[in-house]
Amino acid sequence: MTVTDVKPRLDHAHVRGLLKGMIRIRRFEDKCAELYTQQKIRGFLHLYDGEEAIAAGIIPLLETKDRVVATYREHGHALARGVSMAEILAEMYGKSEGCAGGRGGSMHLFNRDTNFCGGNAIVGGGLPLAVGLGLADKMQESGAVTACFFGEGAVAEGEFHESMNLAALWKLPVLFVCENNGYAMGTALGRSEATTDISAKARSYDVTVEAVDGMDVVAVEVAARRALKSILETGEPYFLECRTYRFRAHSMFDAQLYRPKEEVAEWRAKGPIVRFQGWLEQNGLIKAEEVKTIEAEIDAEIEEAVNFAEAGTDEPLSSLTKYVMAEERPAPPVGVVPDETAETTYRDAVKAGIVDAMTRDDRVFLMGEDVGEYGGCYAVSKGLLDQFGPERIRDTPLSESGFTGAGIGAAIAGMRPIVELMTVNFSLLALDQILNTAATLRHMSNNQFGVPVVIRMATGAGKQLAAQHSHSLEGWYAHIPGLRVLAPATLEDARGMLWTALEDPDPVLIFENVMLYNRTGQLAANAGPVDIDRAMVRREGTDITLITYGGSLFKTLDAAEELAKGGIAAEVVDLRSLRPLDMKTIFASVAKTHRALVVDEGWKTGSLAAEIGMRLAEEAFFDLDAPLARVCSEEVPIPYAEHLERAAIPQSEKIVTAVKALIRITP
Repeated sequence: MTVTDVKPRLDHAHVRGLLKGMIRIRRFEDKCAELYTQQKIRGFLHLYDGEEAIAAGIIPLLETKDRVVATYREHGHALARGVSMAEILAEMYGKSEGCAGGRGGSMHLFNRDTNFCGGNAIVGGGLPLAVGLGLADKMQESGAVTACFFGEGAVAEGEFHESMNLAALWKLPVLFVCENNGYAMGTALGRSEATTDISAKARSYDVTVEAVDGMDVVAVEVAARRALKSILETGEPYFLECRTYRFRAHSMFDAQLYRPKEEVAEWRAKGPIVRFQGWLEQNGLIKAEEVKTIEAEIDAEIEEAVNFAEAGTDEPLSSLTKYVMAEERPAPPVGVVPDETAETTYRDAVKAGIVDAMTRDDRVFLMGEDVGEYGGCYAVSKGLLDQFGPERIRDTPLSESGFTGAGIGAAIAGMRPIVELMTVNFSLLALDQILNTAATLRHMSNNQFGVPVVIRMATGAGKQLAAQHSHSLEGWYAHIPGLRVLAPATLEDARGMLWTALEDPDPVLIFENVMLYNRTGQLAANAGPVDIDRAMVRREGTDITLITYGGSLFKTLDAAEELAKGGIAAEVVDLRSLRPLDMKTIFASVAKTHRALVVDEGWKTGSLAAEIGMRLAEEAFFDLDAPLARVCSEEVPIPYAEHLERAAIPQSEKIVTAVKALIRITP
């Protein structure tokens, strides 16, 4: 579309295309409903019946380079974008020939060839993603637009407000399309929103807003042309509220007891297809015979799609874990001979890693709360704003889910963002984006979309910050397939792990223990990338293996030194990577020492220590001469008082006591 092409030409070819686009969606979904009752389509099925004018009026206006982010009711969006009907239906059958290899299903259609970035089953979950895609387009000066579709129920979510604010603040080329069908699942808008004017909510963020009759395909198209013209001219977001109505249930499980049948019938009488087709016939722009021809063409396409899906094949069980992570990763970095060393801090080693990355690769940028003017909560990014400027050192609002999701979207679009979350406790506000998007997108999209984002955060206790700033939750993230989880303890790892992580094709979380930032040591001037796949033996020993990571490493090394005074030679293994675990190094150490104790700042119940212990019990049981043991944080929220805080987390003396108890019970 050119910026001057604002009004559509309602010639025969154009109006026929609009009508066919809507009928095609309607008849396809009618067939899907039939197939669902036959149990050929399973899970949830959310139909677009009644809302066809929105997809048909907006998506065909987008250019090839533009992107679409949709919701779980996305069959119409995918069809309008040009995704193959046959591949869509095969996906809904769960077949390997589907547009996402049968891994996403009805709610998660993906197609990289058409820049269809997927449906999202989390209400509002696609909004931050669209912001990130828009951010990447702005930084890359691509001239592309991202169209983000969502229902009115999403405006109650924090991610809606966080996303609108970010898009307006950073002036991003995103077309937000709210498909306001009046009901968030089974709750009418008036029962869930104090203010039912959806447009007013968007307008409060100083975004250009337009409300349109979503049952009138021409009105929708005209509004969309205005919106796209505005975005292309200003580079700023545009909010389009399409007031519509879904004729069918929220999903096929829904009995629709929350609205009267008369209401549905009233809306059906003024539905987008009935309305537009009637207007065309009344004005002689199309004849009933031609409509029958259109329907016959669509029915033939549907029949072909059904045959394709019915003939589809099941993905072999051997591929179950395929595409959880990228199958191809960069080769491990080659070590270099250390150059002249100088004393530095862990904090400055992390900063040096950021500077290395940003100097080496223009795609890298840092974003997070107070990373710019303030210099970072722990002063890691102090001075970087002056060095790299506000485009690459981006202060964000206090909106963890919004800016983390934006980082994920930017990564999908080819950037290499470093997202800084102030503390691990705050990261829980972004857990939806980390778990439901970053960790799942490669697998659900059948390897069409990867998320090469790095997310850094402070973790751990020891600074008297009490419970809401002090927990060690990295073990929770290590539970999630699709993530790589790192815990650098040494200066070399603090600098070099970031380098390697930014070259990884998958999301990497880096946990920096707060008690390490001021730690000093010698670091080579030419320190570079490090292998993030391997654990390291930090101290050799023969009597017991002490397994730990992060902030507990140096406590464990101190404990090993104390044990050596009593003749106990402890070997210390630094995990470095919490997911995946390098069990090979652990097994080799335990085969030598025949005893193992895990030191973990997480709580004992459901801990990373429990996982390591169970793997040792499963695979190295006959190498053990003593019971497995662990030293973890006490089962209590981290207290404020210094003596209580210290007692709550692992300390060297606790480790020494636990080791001596193991040694004593050994036959």
